[in-house]
Amino acid sequence: MSETLVYHNTPPALLPMYGRTLLPKQKQTGSSISIPELSASLLGVSTAGRNLKRYQQVCGFKANSHLPVTWPHVLAFPLHLKLLTEKSFPLPLLGLVHLRNTITQHRPIGTGENLDLLVSLGNTVKSDRGVEFDLITQAHSAGRLIWEEASTTLFRQPDAESKSSGKKAPPELERYPNTENMKVPESIGRQYARVSGDSNPIHMHALSARAFGFPRAIAHGMWTKAHALALLEQQEGWKSGALSVSCQFKKPLFLPGTAQLNWQTGEEGWDYQVLNAKGDAPHLTGRIDWL
Repeated sequence: MSETLVYHNTPPALLPMYGRTLLPKQKQTGSSISIPELSASLLGVSTAGRNLKRYQQVCGFKANSHLPVTWPHVLAFPLHLKLLTEKSFPLPLLGLVHLRNTITQHRPIGTGENLDLLVSLGNTVKSDRGVEFDLITQAHSAGRLIWEEASTTLFRQPDAESKSSGKKAPPELERYPNTENMKVPESIGRQYARVSGDSNPIHMHALSARAFGFPRAIAHGMWTKAHALALLEQQEGWKSGALSVSCQFKKPLFLPGTAQLNWQTGEEGWDYQVLNAKGDAPHLTGRIDWL
């Protein structure tokens, strides 16, 4: 039977949990991996924390009476980390790969509104690349579900990849009619870490990123998504109501770097992507649907 860890007003402290990421985990094989039924809740958290204004500045959101659609993800991050550092969670945190993220906002959330957050693990799938699972987050206000998210994460297994039939050719890159350039400073990983709590070493400095096989630090995927949405919100035709925002994370965005936000509008939704400076490879692809 699953058990829910409950926190009131104040989330679990991040520093002890980051300390636990350094503890060794038993080596896992595909057939033996079982993701436990873990969940955690944070009750009565204010959406107008001290980091909100800084988060808006780091991600490029304009000050508004409503929250950025990605802000509840940040509020829930300590619960995410809590589940991923529990003794019963079998996988090492460092090395997990964020594949996809889908957020559904059932209505705009007012700045200062109190939320009850619930995070759980689910939807475990064994794929050609390893094991995928979702971090599922729900935000309730006055007992009603108003925001939810599924973040799909991969634990790579070389033995699974070697048995696959080979890499599939990527789909042909579609270009959309609207483009805006993005300049991403070398410090953006540290800036985002300070406001989000996500201090994964691959985002912080080139030196720490090289220890994990990257030539330079890379931007957080959720910063890239948030910044893209911040720019799209400023475009003509944006609808600030109920919506669903999905994305797939593709090639790393190395820091410092330049990129292109490329999108097309439509009556039912917008397609968007963040491309490299040449515009011939995606860092992120996604879709916004008006609900």
